[in-house]
This record gives sequence, C-alpha cells and structure tokens, in this order.
Amino acid sequence: MWGRDAADRRRIGAWEFELRGDEFADVRFRGRPVLRSIRAVVRDRDWNTLDLVVDRVTASEISLTMHVRTGDERMPLSGVVRAEVRGESLRVLCDLEAATPIETNRTGLVALIPPSAAGAGLSVTHSTGGVSQTALPVAISPHQPVLDIAGLRWRDGGVDVGLAFDGDVFEMEDQRNWTDASFKVYSRPLALPFPYPVAAGERVRHQITVTAEAAPTRGAAPAEDAAAESDVIGDAVIELRRAGTFPAIGLSASTAPDPAPAPASARIGTGGAASTLVELDLAWPGWPAALERAASEGPPVDVRLVLPAEAGVSDGADAAIASALSGAMAALGRLRVTRVAAFQPCGPGRHVSDEATVALLRDALDQSGLDVPVVGGARSHFTELNREQHRLPRGLAGLTFSVTPLFHSRDTEQLVESLAMQRLVATQAVEIGGGVPVHVGPVTLRPHFNDVATTAPPRPAASDLSAGYGTHLIDADDPRQRTPELAAWTIASAAALAVPGVASLTFFESWGPRGILDSDGRALPVAEAIAALAGLAGGELLSGSSPDGLVWAVGAEHRGEITVLAANLDTRPRTLTVTTPATLPASVPLSPTTWSHL
Repeated sequence: MWGRDAADRRRIGAWEFELRGDEFADVRFRGRPVLRSIRAVVRDRDWNTLDLVVDRVTASEISLTMHVRTGDERMPLSGVVRAEVRGESLRVLCDLEAATPIETNRTGLVALIPPSAAGAGLSVTHSTGGVSQTALPVAISPHQPVLDIAGLRWRDGGVDVGLAFDGDVFEMEDQRNWTDASFKVYSRPLALPFPYPVAAGERVRHQITVTAEAAPTRGAAPAEDAAAESDVIGDAVIELRRAGTFPAIGLSASTAPDPAPAPASARIGTGGAASTLVELDLAWPGWPAALERAASEGPPVDVRLVLPAEAGVSDGADAAIASALSGAMAALGRLRVTRVAAFQPCGPGRHVSDEATVALLRDALDQSGLDVPVVGGARSHFTELNREQHRLPRGLAGLTFSVTPLFHSRDTEQLVESLAMQRLVATQAVEIGGGVPVHVGPVTLRPHFNDVATTAPPRPAASDLSAGYGTHLIDADDPRQRTPELAAWTIASAAALAVPGVASLTFFESWGPRGILDSDGRALPVAEAIAALAGLAGGELLSGSSPDGLVWAVGAEHRGEITVLAANLDTRPRTLTVTTPATLPASVPLSPTTWSHL
C-alpha cells in the first residue's frame, strides 16, 4: 500500500525520466537533473484532481506516448500525452478531447521546477514577446512569483534549462507553500474566471518544449553510468544541536462515525498526547456532540471554531456569530481547554483568524469569564498563513497552520519529498510569528477539508455522530494510514517540523480511518511512533537538518539523558551517523522506510 514499486525509468535520446502513472517524473538530460516533472492534470470545479488512467503506452527510440482517459464519467476526457525528442530538445504534448460538455478549473500540462533552483536567475519570455529578468524566490513566495509566461530560462546545478509553452498563457506558483517540492508552471491564469467550460468535442492542446545544456564537469561519469552510480549510497551524517524545548505532541479528535472504541482501548497507543485538537463547525447543530466526544478522549482540548457566518460584514451577521460563540463558550467552560482559535468560513479572509474574528472570540471569552489562550492563523495550509498574515491581529498567543502533503498529488514520492519542504514552512512560520509560539497541525496525509471548494462544505443530516462529521465526509482516507512505513514518515515529519519556535505538533486523528488506532481501538503501526515522540516532549530539543531529505533524526535531553529517533525514507538501506552536543557520534543501519531509537 505504500506504493513505491521499482522505478520505471525510460530513455529517449539523451533524455531520461521515470514513468509514474501519467507523469514524466525526474526529467534528466545526459544524466543531469532538469525538471521535477511534466504531467497533464484535470481539476474539477472544486479543484479536486481527477486521476488520468493510462490505458496503454507505446514507445520508440525517440518517443513515448501514453493513451489516457479520466476515470470519472462526470468529466469524460480522453487522448494522448506524448514525449518526443526533436534534435536535442524534449517536446511534451497533451491532446485531450471532451466527450460531453464539462466545467473545469484547470486542464492541461504543468511543469514542475525543482526547489534546488531557488535563488537562480530567471529569464521570462512573455506572451507579448517581451523578456524580463527576475529570480526564483528563496523564501516561500506567498503569491505567484511570475505571471504571463511563454518561456523560461534558468541555470540549476550547472545545467542551463529552457522551457517554451504553447497552447495557453502560463504562470507560476510556489508549491512549497503546500509542502510540495517544486515551483509549478501551469495554465490558465488564475485571474481569469473559473470554472470554465469545455464543449463536447473540444480539444485541449498544450505543448512544452524543454532544452538543456549541461556544462561538462571534470571527471564526470558517462550518462549511461549515472543511474547505476546513484544506487550507491554512503553513510549520512546529521548533527543535532540544542534548539529550545521539544514540541508537545497532540492528536486530532476522531471524525469517524460512532460508536467510539471503549475508553480503555481508546487510550492504548495514544502515547500520552498533550492535547486533542477538535475543529467545530458552528453552523452545524451537532458540534456539541463532537466536542463532548473529543473531551472524553482524556487530554485537554485544543479547540478550533469555524464561524457560522462571515465576521464583520454586518451587525446582523456579527450578532448571529456572537450568539453562536456564547453557546460555544458555555460548553468550553465545563472542560479543560489548552487553547482556542476561530476562523472565517468565507469572504476575503476565509479560513483565517482575521481581526474581526478574533475580536468576536475575545469578547465571547470575556463575557463568559474564561481565561483561555487565543491563537490564530490559518485553518488550512501554510499557504494561507503566508498570504494572509497581514489580516492577523496583534496579541495572539500562538500561530497555527495545517500540513497536508497529499494535496496536489497522491504519490508516495510526493509524501516523501514534502519532508524537506515541511522544514522550510516551519522555519518561515516561526519568522512570521516573530517570537509567538507556532502550533503545527493537524498534520494529515490528505486534506482535512477542501479549502478551495466553490461549493458549500458537506455536513451531516443528523445532529449526532452516527454518520461522522467534518473530515469523514470528504475523500480524506488513505490506505497508507495503516502501514508500518507511515511510522517512519511520522518520525521524519516531526524531525522536519521541530525547529526552534514550534511549540506543538498535532498528528492525524486519535482513532478511525485517519487515526493512529483503528475503529476497534487497536493500535496501528504509527501509534508507536507517536508514543515515542510524545515521550520526548518537554525535554531539550535536539534538532538538525537532513542531508538529503530522505534520512532524518530528532532527539531530546531529559536530566542529562539523550534519546534520538532516526528514520530512513529512502528506498534503499542507509547507515545514519548522528552527533549530539553531549555524546559521541552514534551510527545505526536503517532498512528502507523504517525508524529506530539511537
């Protein structure tokens, strides 16, 4: 279920890539990395990605053609995606035809530039033929760093790379905001209305031409030997340094349907979680039942309130919100609450704790006589925290955002590549906070809600938990939740996110399809990893960067005793040597996708 089969490497001419479903991944020219990916994507009106089914592949020495179709009859598209060599260039073509009229937010080719190119000078050819000069951003850019693209040129790792786009006007976004390891170049421009129609029989045709010129390096191996040499991995070294306090480890409340596991079994494997994060939609009358069940799990509750209307738009809306918040405060007054936040459900500041929202929350707390720390930020990804930080009021007790690595793609490679990006977003969130503690979570494989949907969120018909609520009502389950490999990934994720200034990390749900326990209360493999991390909480954090994004380590010192957790997310065995301020270097062999104590 982890889904990392042997790589299907293909070569046409001097170009090499890995075929991952409908994706041309890790594109190389004469053995040198050029692009993270080129692929065709289809997105519906709510920005959900429709998988392309590859019916067959035909290949020659100079071309490879995938015959594809959507697997969803609501948006029937079919056609070809082809890579072909023309001279020294690689041309990727997409030709998809709609069988019936459809509405889409995006259909066509996208190119992913690797994050290693950050900081590189960028020459941009625009649709008018004009050329401008800029650079790929080093810090994660909140908004599109480049607009109106017909062509790009940059230099990365000694390779001069060029892209030429045909079929539409393209633009770029910094996908590191979502912990994707790429800068994405896509069409059509987001300034245009969406969704947009594609008529029956209409064809979407895009073409991307890739050129590369690799400067020769002294003693470089022939291209034929590059793949073989890449399989030889030496020891990795991670230096852990003292970095403040190890973050508290929390879990999200289950959103699965009743019945919940018996209280005794529900506590097995939770690892002494510091808090239970529960998100309450105040527009749904069943929120009190969700809060009560979350509180019954034992730890103090970390409460995230979604308002029933947009704050600040009218006195009537604010009065309705105040009434809903008053009811929520009455319920919270009977519980142990570690922190509380509120978010806008719609409007310009949707999914963000803006000034009007926080003011209403603080007023409700004051009127109820509750003294609970008020945190705020983004209910969704780091993206919204990065883009909307100007909306946040002063005086918050902490910043929040979620991590969802499987947002744009559900490949396991995407899951692994997100780890290094998680360290970037955690570091930048701490900078945004300016000394305010950062609370990261929930960390989930798939989104816990659709923050870009153009339709209303799904809500249960009943006011009880017989049908579950919130996350349970969307496509959020992932089979990798039950695998042993997820335990190693969770250790690596905590190692990436545990930077100075991060006060807490909240992972997954307590039980159910998205939990660390199954619906019967039996511990899944990831429960042991959560317990190990929770055992380090409160100690002195020992933090360090991964040398390659595949091997990770994190530790804590308690009363002079040091504990280190290490993980290997590589597909190959690795030997990891870890150094700490108070101990001699220690080495541990790690099998692929496993973790260990040092």
